[in-house]
Amino acid sequence: MSDAVAGQSGQGGRTSSPADRLAMDVADVVREEVRAVRGQLADAARPAGVGIMLVAAAGGCLVLGAGAASTTVLRVLDSFLPRRLAASGVTLGYVAAAVFLGRIGLAQLRAAGGSSARLAEEIQDVASATAGRVVPASAAAARDELRR
Repeated sequence: MSDAVAGQSGQGGRTSSPADRLAMDVADVVREEVRAVRGQLADAARPAGVGIMLVAAAGGCLVLGAGAASTTVLRVLDSFLPRRLAASGVTLGYVAAAVFLGRIGLAQLRAAGGSSARLAEEIQDVASATAGRVVPASAAAARDELRR
Protein backbone atom coordinates (compact mmCIF):
# COMPACT_ATOMS: atom_id res chain seq x y z
CA MET A 1 0.00 0.00 0.00
CA SER A 2 2.94 2.35 0.65
CA ASP A 3 4.06 1.74 -2.97
CA ALA A 4 0.64 2.74 -4.22
CA VAL A 5 0.71 5.89 -2.08
CA ALA A 6 4.19 6.70 -3.37
CA GLY A 7 2.96 6.19 -6.95
CA GLN A 8 0.06 8.54 -6.31
CA SER A 9 2.22 11.33 -4.97
CA GLY A 10 4.55 11.22 -7.99
CA GLN A 11 1.74 11.35 -10.57
CA GLY A 12 -0.38 14.16 -9.12
CA GLY A 13 -2.97 11.87 -7.46
CA ARG A 14 -2.89 9.17 -10.14
CA THR A 15 -1.32 5.74 -9.81
CA SER A 16 1.72 4.90 -11.86
CA SER A 17 0.02 2.22 -13.99
CA PRO A 18 -3.36 0.68 -14.78
CA ALA A 19 -2.28 -2.46 -12.89
CA ASP A 20 -1.69 -0.38 -9.75
CA ARG A 21 -5.11 1.25 -10.13
CA LEU A 22 -6.72 -2.17 -10.59
CA ALA A 23 -4.92 -3.52 -7.51
CA MET A 24 -6.10 -0.54 -5.45
CA ASP A 25 -9.67 -0.92 -6.71
CA VAL A 26 -9.67 -4.64 -5.93
CA ALA A 27 -8.22 -3.94 -2.46
CA ASP A 28 -10.96 -1.36 -1.85
CA VAL A 29 -13.67 -3.81 -2.93
CA VAL A 30 -12.20 -6.55 -0.73
CA ARG A 31 -12.04 -4.16 2.25
CA GLU A 32 -15.67 -3.16 1.74
CA GLU A 33 -16.75 -6.81 1.46
CA VAL A 34 -14.79 -7.77 4.58
CA ARG A 35 -16.44 -4.90 6.49
CA ALA A 36 -19.87 -5.98 5.24
CA VAL A 37 -19.29 -9.64 6.18
CA ARG A 38 -17.91 -8.60 9.57
CA GLY A 39 -21.03 -6.51 10.16
CA GLN A 40 -23.29 -9.36 9.09
CA LEU A 41 -21.48 -11.79 11.38
CA ALA A 42 -21.70 -9.37 14.29
CA ASP A 43 -25.42 -8.84 13.64
CA ALA A 44 -25.98 -12.61 13.45
CA ALA A 45 -23.86 -13.32 16.53
CA ARG A 46 -25.70 -10.90 18.81
CA PRO A 47 -28.99 -12.83 18.90
CA ALA A 48 -27.10 -16.14 18.93
CA GLY A 49 -24.97 -14.95 21.85
CA VAL A 50 -28.05 -13.94 23.80
CA GLY A 51 -29.68 -17.27 22.91
CA ILE A 52 -26.63 -19.23 24.03
CA MET A 53 -26.53 -17.31 27.31
CA LEU A 54 -30.24 -17.98 27.88
CA VAL A 55 -29.82 -21.70 27.13
CA ALA A 56 -26.84 -21.84 29.51
CA ALA A 57 -28.90 -20.11 32.20
CA ALA A 58 -31.72 -22.59 31.58
CA GLY A 59 -29.22 -25.43 32.00
CA GLY A 60 -28.05 -23.96 35.29
CA CYS A 61 -31.65 -23.70 36.48
CA LEU A 62 -32.21 -27.31 35.41
CA VAL A 63 -29.24 -28.47 37.47
CA LEU A 64 -30.48 -26.50 40.49
CA GLY A 65 -33.99 -27.91 40.00
CA ALA A 66 -32.64 -31.45 39.82
CA GLY A 67 -30.71 -30.86 43.03
CA ALA A 68 -33.82 -29.53 44.75
CA ALA A 69 -35.87 -32.47 43.49
CA SER A 70 -33.21 -34.86 44.72
CA THR A 71 -33.27 -33.25 48.15
CA THR A 72 -37.07 -33.46 48.22
CA VAL A 73 -37.07 -37.15 47.27
CA LEU A 74 -34.41 -37.85 49.89
CA ARG A 75 -36.43 -36.06 52.60
CA VAL A 76 -39.60 -37.93 51.64
CA LEU A 77 -37.82 -41.29 51.72
CA ASP A 78 -36.09 -40.30 54.93
CA SER A 79 -39.47 -39.78 56.60
CA PHE A 80 -40.30 -43.51 56.47
CA LEU A 81 -36.97 -45.24 55.77
CA PRO A 82 -33.73 -45.22 57.71
CA ARG A 83 -31.48 -42.37 56.55
CA ARG A 84 -28.81 -44.65 55.06
CA LEU A 85 -31.34 -46.72 53.16
CA ALA A 86 -33.04 -43.58 51.80
CA ALA A 87 -29.71 -42.13 50.62
CA SER A 88 -28.72 -45.47 49.09
CA GLY A 89 -32.05 -45.72 47.27
CA VAL A 90 -31.72 -42.26 45.75
CA THR A 91 -28.13 -42.96 44.74
CA LEU A 92 -29.01 -46.28 43.14
CA GLY A 93 -31.89 -44.62 41.31
CA TYR A 94 -29.55 -42.04 39.79
CA VAL A 95 -26.98 -44.66 38.86
CA ALA A 96 -29.64 -46.84 37.23
CA ALA A 97 -30.99 -43.86 35.27
CA ALA A 98 -27.46 -42.92 34.16
CA VAL A 99 -26.72 -46.45 32.98
CA PHE A 100 -30.05 -46.71 31.16
CA LEU A 101 -29.72 -43.33 29.42
CA GLY A 102 -26.04 -43.93 28.67
CA ARG A 103 -26.75 -47.25 26.98
CA ILE A 104 -29.49 -45.72 24.85
CA GLY A 105 -27.19 -42.84 23.90
CA LEU A 106 -24.33 -45.18 22.98
CA ALA A 107 -26.70 -47.29 20.89
CA GLN A 108 -27.77 -44.16 19.01
CA LEU A 109 -24.15 -43.18 18.40
CA ARG A 110 -23.30 -46.66 17.15
CA ALA A 111 -26.33 -46.63 14.84
CA ALA A 112 -25.13 -43.33 13.36
CA GLY A 113 -21.94 -45.08 12.23
CA GLY A 114 -18.66 -43.52 11.16
CA SER A 115 -16.96 -41.22 13.63
CA SER A 116 -20.01 -41.36 15.91
CA ALA A 117 -19.61 -45.12 16.29
CA ARG A 118 -15.90 -44.67 17.07
CA LEU A 119 -16.82 -42.04 19.66
CA ALA A 120 -19.32 -44.46 21.21
CA GLU A 121 -16.59 -47.09 21.53
CA GLU A 122 -14.21 -44.60 23.14
CA ILE A 123 -16.89 -43.48 25.59
CA GLN A 124 -17.70 -47.08 26.48
CA ASP A 125 -14.01 -47.86 27.06
CA VAL A 126 -13.62 -44.84 29.36
CA ALA A 127 -16.85 -45.63 31.21
CA SER A 128 -15.83 -49.26 31.67
CA ALA A 129 -12.40 -48.29 32.97
CA THR A 130 -13.93 -45.75 35.36
CA ALA A 131 -16.55 -48.22 36.59
CA GLY A 132 -13.79 -50.79 37.08
CA ARG A 133 -12.12 -48.42 39.56
CA VAL A 134 -15.21 -46.87 41.17
CA VAL A 135 -17.34 -49.96 41.81
CA PRO A 136 -14.77 -51.81 43.96
CA ALA A 137 -13.98 -48.64 45.91
CA SER A 138 -17.70 -47.95 46.43
CA ALA A 139 -18.33 -51.52 47.55
CA ALA A 140 -15.49 -51.30 50.04
CA ALA A 141 -16.80 -47.99 51.38
CA ALA A 142 -20.31 -49.45 51.70
CA ARG A 143 -18.97 -52.49 53.60
CA ASP A 144 -17.01 -50.23 55.95
CA GLU A 145 -20.09 -48.09 56.55
CA LEU A 146 -22.30 -51.07 57.28
CA ARG A 147 -19.77 -52.44 59.79
CA ARG A 148 -20.02 -49.29 61.90
